[in-house]
Amino acid sequence: MRSPGRPPVARRADQQRFWAAIARGLPSEDAAGVVGVSPAVGTRWFRHSGGMSPVTMAPASGRFLSFAEREEIAILRARARGVREIAQQLGRAPSTISRELRRNAATRGGDLQYRAIAAQWHADRRARRLKTPKLARHEPLRRYVEERLAGTVTAPDGRPLAGPSVRWRGRRHGRRQHRRWATAWSPEQISRRLPLDFPDDEAMRVSHEAIYQVLYIQGRGALRRALTACLRTGRTLRVPRARTRRSGKHFVTDDVRLSQRPAEAASRLVPGHWEGDLILGLGSSATGTLVERTTRFTVLLHLPRMTGDGAPRRKNGPALAGHGAEAVRTAIAAALVPLPEPLRRSLTWDQGTEMAQHARLRADTGLPVFFCDPHSPWQRGTNENTNGLLRQYFPKGTDLSTQSVDELSAVAAALNNRPRKTLGWKTPAEALNEHVSWRPRPGVATTP
Repeated sequence: MRSPGRPPVARRADQQRFWAAIARGLPSEDAAGVVGVSPAVGTRWFRHSGGMSPVTMAPASGRFLSFAEREEIAILRARARGVREIAQQLGRAPSTISRELRRNAATRGGDLQYRAIAAQWHADRRARRLKTPKLARHEPLRRYVEERLAGTVTAPDGRPLAGPSVRWRGRRHGRRQHRRWATAWSPEQISRRLPLDFPDDEAMRVSHEAIYQVLYIQGRGALRRALTACLRTGRTLRVPRARTRRSGKHFVTDDVRLSQRPAEAASRLVPGHWEGDLILGLGSSATGTLVERTTRFTVLLHLPRMTGDGAPRRKNGPALAGHGAEAVRTAIAAALVPLPEPLRRSLTWDQGTEMAQHARLRADTGLPVFFCDPHSPWQRGTNENTNGLLRQYFPKGTDLSTQSVDELSAVAAALNNRPRKTLGWKTPAEALNEHVSWRPRPGVATTP
């Protein structure tokens, strides 16, 4: 009896535990740790299946032998126990044990030795019984789905328009890049449209979930994985629903959310509460902005590219573009530490990863950092307004890494000495001087 190959690193039950952990929202690396396999194996499982579970999550029926029972069979068989004695100890029929020893024996050694791991692998492999997807069996239905999903865009006169030529790389499209042109009906639109176009043909029916499965899970043989580029999201991997429900980044805990910020910050009566963000430019360049909520005083952070930018990035190393967590933390500390303590009460930021080291920033400067809710820029509206003013000097699409410290200081001074209606036509520098007198570090705009 020829062996079909080597048993995999995990059993069917382990894969069920892995996908149950994914359904709870865990990353593939953490889900692999739950099962007891390496992070690389967990990532491979997730990517090969397109983010969708290829195994059923229903528990195995009691009428089938479990892995624990197969271990008992292997131990008793190694002790030279007979079939009827093994069956009596396990509470199974002798025919069940005899069939198990005959069908699921290990064959790599040339004989029929019984090993629990190999036997469980044979049983799992035999239990797959993968059905051919309906889209692979029904040619007219498959053509209908492909035409609505990836059909050619046509002009009003019927002339086909190819659009930009985009090579599929097996990854999601990047920001500000061309995408493949297609009719791009969603799977749900295709599924709901079929009864209208074929009211009398019950064979022309397919659920939107079945379309997603043949798109994302490799080996189904119906639709090419490259057609995921025609979906509106363009995702090559399906995102588990539990991950979409998570609010914010992993470093944003309940004690640093905006609801925990002191109430005096909302009143704007006490200075020292800041709002911060990054403005981005060409080539992943960036400049940091800090705005004091009460006086609208602005400080600009110089974020030059780090040494080695353009070279391959070291694994787990800092972001070489200059606006990674380490660079932003260092720039904020250098800008705010020279301020007197009453002007360092809090900092409000969005949930960008550049603030992942907020705990270390608080330890170094004593400045507590609070985070807005996801997709809520109005919660730091002062900073958003200031960023709009800065676009007069740093338009979108320009390289911000070419700006020097002196140039940023000059722009900050221009804003800080501009009268503001919200301040009764005083300048931010004058409003700050009314509260406290301080001398900033070199490179930061001074008050008159």
